[in-house]
Amino acid sequence: MNYISDVLFWISTGMLVPVIILLIFFFLRALLLLGGFFGQYLVKRKSGAEIREQMNTLTLDNIDTLGDRLPKNKQAVIVSYMKKVVDNRQSKAQVNRILDQYAQFVEKDLSLPSTLLKMGPMLGLMGTLIPMGPALVGLSTGDIASMAYNMQVAFATTVVGLFSAAIGFVTKQTKNRWYTEDMSNLEFMADLLEEK
Repeated sequence: MNYISDVLFWISTGMLVPVIILLIFFFLRALLLLGGFFGQYLVKRKSGAEIREQMNTLTLDNIDTLGDRLPKNKQAVIVSYMKKVVDNRQSKAQVNRILDQYAQFVEKDLSLPSTLLKMGPMLGLMGTLIPMGPALVGLSTGDIASMAYNMQVAFATTVVGLFSAAIGFVTKQTKNRWYTEDMSNLEFMADLLEEK
């Protein structure tokens, strides 16, 4: 029984370095995501009001000229999809394909925040529990310096994991709202075109 416990201890201790490396990777990805999210927020803020105004006044009579009235900002992804819908208005199949492509884009863009949201706490917890074993061994042998070091690692990994998850949570929630509004606008356009 002692041998099995030792093997489990070696396995868990050996996982500490990969867990820390993954946490550092997720931390860096969270920072990059936050920077990209801020840029996306600025674009959304700039073009969002114009798009809402165009959607509120959109009718069967003026849908053909919508592409000319949309914001000229090339960074607003939704604008390019709206223009594609107007350009392919003669084909219901193409319009449906464009809606599906947008849904795939949304799913892909939300995958990183979802991964951070789920994996950050898992890795943080692993990074907390793994050094606890050596910390308890250090405590039992009177090696307070070793125990303090292991506890420091344990708490640092928890903080980094939770930080990554928090960034994932905030960005996913906000982007979900944006993409739901955008998809609603695209579906409204598709429904209007069907009435033509």
